[in-house]
Amino acid sequence: MTEEKKGTESHDPAYPEKFLQFMRTGWSDTELPVTLRAEAPNHAKRRAALSSAFPGETLVIPSGHEMVRANDTDFPYRPGSDFVYLTGEHDPESVLVLRPNGSGHDAVLYVRPRSPRDTDEFFKDRRYGELWIGRRHTLREKSAELGVETAHLDTLGGVLDDLQPGRTRVLRGLDPHVDKLVRATNPERDRELAWVISEMKLVKDEWEIAQLQDAIDATTRGFEDVARIIPADRPVSERLVDGVFGLRARHDGNTVGYSSIVGAGSNATVLHWIRNDGRITPGELLLLDMGVENRNLYTADVTRTLPVSGTFTPLQRQVYDIVLRSQQAGMDFIKPGVKFADVHTTCMRVLAEGLHELGILPVSVDEAMSKESTIYRRWTLHGFGHMLGIDVHDCAHARHEKYKDGALDEGYVLTVEPGLYFQPEDELVPAELRGIGIRIEDDVLVTKDGAVNLSAGLPRSAADVESWLATQREAGPRLPG
Repeated sequence: MTEEKKGTESHDPAYPEKFLQFMRTGWSDTELPVTLRAEAPNHAKRRAALSSAFPGETLVIPSGHEMVRANDTDFPYRPGSDFVYLTGEHDPESVLVLRPNGSGHDAVLYVRPRSPRDTDEFFKDRRYGELWIGRRHTLREKSAELGVETAHLDTLGGVLDDLQPGRTRVLRGLDPHVDKLVRATNPERDRELAWVISEMKLVKDEWEIAQLQDAIDATTRGFEDVARIIPADRPVSERLVDGVFGLRARHDGNTVGYSSIVGAGSNATVLHWIRNDGRITPGELLLLDMGVENRNLYTADVTRTLPVSGTFTPLQRQVYDIVLRSQQAGMDFIKPGVKFADVHTTCMRVLAEGLHELGILPVSVDEAMSKESTIYRRWTLHGFGHMLGIDVHDCAHARHEKYKDGALDEGYVLTVEPGLYFQPEDELVPAELRGIGIRIEDDVLVTKDGAVNLSAGLPRSAADVESWLATQREAGPRLPG
């Protein structure tokens, strides 16, 4: 692509030479007043831990590229979680390279710095130009802010081309350019890099816990915003709730941590209902699974099920209480050394007992819970929860023996979210139960003394939910501020 065409679009006007000459003059140089981020030492410790896991090997961790939404418009960019976990950097196309130095690794962050004034990029290029997308940091500014050596992204190609496949590991699938430049490595070795980082993320440090609490507190405010605008006497669209919570997430954080689930009535029985285009009707239940991602990209993940009219019917309350007992049993069971799988079994047994109480379970509780059966799962399907952190489903590449089949440890943060879902067309349940879906989800920290509910700012018992909903409605709508 020629310099004249680079970074332009079909609808851009032509640039006469006199205009170009005029634009190249009269610009002052400025420096941003940057200081070292408070969390930079935490990122340095993580890089050091990763370095010790792979002595003598080069490690390449990309941030990822912007993704096209339609033609020349992109989706809002969100950097790769592992990259952010190790650097704190949020810009696209950036790449962290850890190169062995004999006693450890030298960390270099390759970034695209501020638009230079010796080319026309700063006013012509839609993707990188400063007058189009805003000012980026200089290399010096970026290094001062993050506490890591920086280099121009344009020099990365030569560095990657020089790497030896047998001594290099790459986080693949994030940056096609990096994947192409780094000569073929052993896929198993690359996967090992991914699981080591995932397992590092299992234990949250104090700064991470504070970020999660910040995201959860914003989520609590978002649930309050939503409760204040749901009428008790007339239908409204699920989109209204989706939008109101999204406003809080964008104002108090970065955005939502995942696509919000706003499931009214039978939509609550669809586990990942994210279309949010149904109607919220008095007399039905409303399942809200939503979380704010804070400005450092840590996310909450909370679910509440509300009675739209303000009070649960006796049958709704009966099912709700079963789910609450299941959740409480799981939270009471959690402590260091307890197996993740055993928390699941604890929650699921309470659900199976509740199904038996409802007269739905066609076999005994013990038979339903047996590994050869698990037929209780017809009405729950999913597990009790998952790890939470910089990803809503955090630590996803950790080995089973450290996560799914492993034991909990102090500093883990996970969700506890049992649910019961009776599909509208399920002929094996009484007609009055069909179309009811209930889930209760909280974010808990594992401490030496057990589980601490980080999302306790939202009520859980049926009576408390009713009282809270009435209080919010009485307070009336509010704007974030």
